[in-house]
Amino acid sequence: MSKQIAAANWKMNLTLQEAEILIDDLLALPHSLTDNQYVLLAVPFPYLPMAIQKLSGKKNILIAAQNLSDKPSGAYTGEVSAAMLKSMQIPAVLVGHSERREYYNETNVTLAAKVNIALANGLMPVFCCGEALPIREAAMHNEYVTTQLEESILHLTVAEIVQVVIAYEPIWAIGTGVTASADQAQAMHLHIRTVLANQYGQATANQISILYGGSVKAANAVELFSKPDVDGGLVGGASLHAVEFNGIINSLQ
Repeated sequence: MSKQIAAANWKMNLTLQEAEILIDDLLALPHSLTDNQYVLLAVPFPYLPMAIQKLSGKKNILIAAQNLSDKPSGAYTGEVSAAMLKSMQIPAVLVGHSERREYYNETNVTLAAKVNIALANGLMPVFCCGEALPIREAAMHNEYVTTQLEESILHLTVAEIVQVVIAYEPIWAIGTGVTASADQAQAMHLHIRTVLANQYGQATANQISILYGGSVKAANAVELFSKPDVDGGLVGGASLHAVEFNGIINSLQ
């Protein structure tokens, strides 16, 4: 059975003081998480220690880094290694967000190395995949996402792949106000799970959480999360508002 996850990606937003207030406000709001439901906060690197301290002992609320290097260590000024995150007891990390692919030219091969080094250091990779509008309009989205999976994560063993969370991001719906319909999201999530099942078997595929990321809001979260293969969301802008994000948390099925 897959985990249900409401994941927040704060991106490059908020001052330290604003970040502290946001976490405090979120913790003050009522939400009830079952043993199979998790909140994941992907905060900017400088705020990781603060977030870890504030969330210490909080049940099923985890911290993630937004990125990591594909290199173990060395002369890579400005980079952050998996070993550094492990030493801080960070449990998870985003890998391959569409902005990293687009603005920093991260390739599927690079992301495979990042997934590998994250797993080798005990970090849970949240692997992002998804297509741009021209690919969707050409009806090549299934093939495109399949290639992303094949070149970045399908080399993993069964024991490794079940530690990965997948986030499907239709790039045409990120920050645009346009959201894939719940049926469109379900269709791609089912496709991704079918690709996983063909590689690892259905039982293994059913253990892997697949999140939808693309203008998720409290208003559409219930419908999105009600779909059988949508295990939660990777939330951008709406996660910067405590009440709004708490509504998304409470929409987990």
